[in-house]
Amino acid sequence: MKHTIRLHDKFFKKYIPHNKIKKAVKSIANQVYNDLGDKEVPIFVGILNGSFIFAADFIREYPADCEVSFVKLASYEGENSTGQVHELVGLSEDLTGRTVVILEDIIDTGNTLAKIYDIFEHLPIKQLKLASLFFKPDIFKKSLHIDYIGISIPDKFIVGYGLDYNGLGRNLKSIYQIKAKTMKNIVLFGPPGAGKGTQATSLKDYYNLVHISTGDVFRYNIKNNTDLGLLAKSFMDIGDLVPDELTIKMLKEEVKKNLDTAGILFDGFPRTALQAKVLDTFLTKKGEEIKAMVALEVDEDELIKRLLKRGKTSGRPDDQDEEKIRNRFDEYNTKTAILKKFYKAQGKYYGVNGMGSIEEITERLKKVIDKL
Repeated sequence: MKHTIRLHDKFFKKYIPHNKIKKAVKSIANQVYNDLGDKEVPIFVGILNGSFIFAADFIREYPADCEVSFVKLASYEGENSTGQVHELVGLSEDLTGRTVVILEDIIDTGNTLAKIYDIFEHLPIKQLKLASLFFKPDIFKKSLHIDYIGISIPDKFIVGYGLDYNGLGRNLKSIYQIKAKTMKNIVLFGPPGAGKGTQATSLKDYYNLVHISTGDVFRYNIKNNTDLGLLAKSFMDIGDLVPDELTIKMLKEEVKKNLDTAGILFDGFPRTALQAKVLDTFLTKKGEEIKAMVALEVDEDELIKRLLKRGKTSGRPDDQDEEKIRNRFDEYNTKTAILKKFYKAQGKYYGVNGMGSIEEITERLKKVIDKL
């Protein structure tokens, strides 16, 4: 089952796995049986629509004879409780002298619970008990008693295992929680020598972002002589871009490690339209997206001077040969520059003047990012 899903316009992340739900259902069934034993045949009343899966699994776990019925109530529109509970379908069974156990999928404010007690208050039943698979104690407003609780959860909107968001999600085996906050994922873009690494250091600290640098990932693999590193080095040494399949494989692993952060600052990735499309698809499946491509725009002749100067101190062979540097620019202009068109089509491209002091350029970048 996927870690993150999309239902209508909302994203949800996996919250409670199916095996934990099964244990909670079995625990409730055993508690009810321990209280009632074999002295009588209780009637279990499920509250539709949400509890139909819980009710079905519950009665399969119940180790004695029982009967089951349903009542349908409604109190939700979208992801918010309306505060109004309407009885849609009532009970038809004769409950005289019977023990009734209500099976509720979730209890939050208690409005539905109050309606349930109101329904059964004047019926000639022996006793009324209530079992809820999920319970939100933080927002429970009533002084009514709940006999059996499966799992207590915070006040977050959930779907799955019978619970829905505007009709979708009931068939999910696990419980998913709504993602209230998305990450600020930014592609820092620019040709070789534009200062992406320098600016990324300032921006990641200022915005509490994770900096993922393609160059750093490559150099780590090269330094440690990994198979991917040795293959990447063969391309980098002649000034060519590393093929998409190698880059994508390494970068995906880095992204997976940082999906619960404030955001990711991508430096040197994506470099091609294919990489950008793969990244979009990958992030969408995780309920995330690229917020913007912020590009440093610098004159090419100025950049060549910068790189040759950097090559004297960095020791990087690809910065010490002007022919290799120009080859990198040719690669950049024929492949990577296409990304500008790609992100412009999404309304996510922002060009920033990359000339001037480091501090001046940083402030220009911040102005753009603050507006996202």
